[in-house]
Amino acid sequence: MNEVLTFLNKLLNSKDTLILGVSAGPDSMCLLHLLKNNFSNKLICAYVNHGVRKDALKEAEFLKTYCIDNNIIFEYMEIKEYQNNKFSESEGRRKRYQFFIELLNKYQAKYILTAHHANDLEETILMRLTRGSNLKGYIGIPRVNNHLVRPLLTVTKKEILEYNKLNNIKYFLDYTNDDTNYTRNRFRKKIIPLFEEEDINVHKKFIKFSEELSKYNNYVNNIIKDKIKDIYNNGIIAIDKLNKEADFIQEKIIEYVIEDIQKDEIFDINDKNKKDIMQLIKEKKNKQIDLGNGFIGRRSYNNLIIEKNNIIEDYNYEFNNYIKVLDKYVIEKCDNSNDKSNNVIRLNSKEISLPLYIRNIHNDDVMIVKNMVNSKKVMDIFKNAKIDIKLRKTYPIVVDAKNTIIWLPKIKKSTFDKEISEKYDIILKCTEEKE
Repeated sequence: MNEVLTFLNKLLNSKDTLILGVSAGPDSMCLLHLLKNNFSNKLICAYVNHGVRKDALKEAEFLKTYCIDNNIIFEYMEIKEYQNNKFSESEGRRKRYQFFIELLNKYQAKYILTAHHANDLEETILMRLTRGSNLKGYIGIPRVNNHLVRPLLTVTKKEILEYNKLNNIKYFLDYTNDDTNYTRNRFRKKIIPLFEEEDINVHKKFIKFSEELSKYNNYVNNIIKDKIKDIYNNGIIAIDKLNKEADFIQEKIIEYVIEDIQKDEIFDINDKNKKDIMQLIKEKKNKQIDLGNGFIGRRSYNNLIIEKNNIIEDYNYEFNNYIKVLDKYVIEKCDNSNDKSNNVIRLNSKEISLPLYIRNIHNDDVMIVKNMVNSKKVMDIFKNAKIDIKLRKTYPIVVDAKNTIIWLPKIKKSTFDKEISEKYDIILKCTEEKE
């Protein structure tokens, strides 16, 4: 473990607060012991109960007592729900890391440390080669990735067990690690031993493989950083500029953007994701695709946007002189205005039913646009105005008490709008606050 201690001594400052993911298994208990006995950093021991094993509560209680005895902060989280009410390795991993990140912010910690070791690196590389990934994915598990650190990545499971035995470290064994229904366990039990038959130190070859790919990945990323300045800004990719690049560069730019957007999220892009995104670029129509792990890709005219798929909730607010919607659109009454644009509407209160309301779109919404006879679907108005496909679902609409659409602020006014020379007693204006 001398190499691990040397690595940590170079990395850590004694004032750094550390979040340590601990499962109570041999690997994480080894890392916890190393940190506790060799460093003076403030430690936060984070335990996640995935809701799969009954022993989890026993392990959590053991860790809680251990932390009290050793002046370590203990944090516990239980995953109570999974999509489709079925345990998923990837979903469990995502929720686990989300918990770690919450703790990182709560304690203003410097790093999240996990106990991944050399054999984990082997398994990860082989799994990603099997399912398909990208250059960064094939690297496997980086030892340091922003705030994520894996100090034990150069040591094997055998070395960890020997350290635990030498230091009389108590740990628990997870029986699910023997269940070959789980993908990682199949690689661990059936595939890795075949490599070790060829070379008992094959883990060192995987480490070298990972380090070599890291060099290439860093080189390519430096090229992408230079090219991306004119293509990507504030979460948006300009498709026309992206299309001027070679296919390989396009793919690397997309990967780079995903990494930038996700930041603290756990979102691994795979071959299918890349294929779907490239198809979205070529189709030349507004469309949204599911990228998994709570992310979506969507095309909005000439823009490609990759973002979290936040659930859109309906809203309906009574208007009382002033309102701010979506932290962006301000709608308010004013005493006078000479503005004749769609930013301002003039109303005669006798022609409408008060009070007014501000809400988002409904599927059957129609409006009689000023100077038109027939009603027009609001969604078609949005499309003609080239309103972003996602914004259409939340864009503020002004209606009266009978749910008659009066105004689409900044877009179109209804037949209820009055000219400056006509009779009116209500003036509304809409302004947009820039982000």
